[in-house]
Amino acid sequence: MSLHHATSGEKIDIRPLGAKLPQTPSTALLRTDDLEVMRVVLSTGRSVPEHRVAGEITIQCIEGIVEVQAHDGVQVLSANEMLYLKGNVPYALNALADSSLLMTILRKPGDEPPQAGL
Repeated sequence: MSLHHATSGEKIDIRPLGAKLPQTPSTALLRTDDLEVMRVVLSTGRSVPEHRVAGEITIQCIEGIVEVQAHDGVQVLSANEMLYLKGNVPYALNALADSSLLMTILRKPGDEPPQAGL
């Protein structure tokens, strides 16, 4: 069965998950040839191993606290903060608290999406 992706003009709810966060999986909200938007859900201590994509990325913290390792350093994102990464910059994520993130990726040929089982 195919996952639902938003269509042009469809509203997408990105409000904080609150108490529902622990049982909510990460999901691709929309995907086109040029753009992918995902809600990445990480419980405390979960991580996304280092990887990279060809296109630019934004990582917006909706709730929680996440470490982002990139550019040979670590930055901490809290709710209402966003980080931009150029294409091909290696990055990794580590949840310091139960967190949900909105990730936007400009897709380029050959890109593989980040691991879905986050």
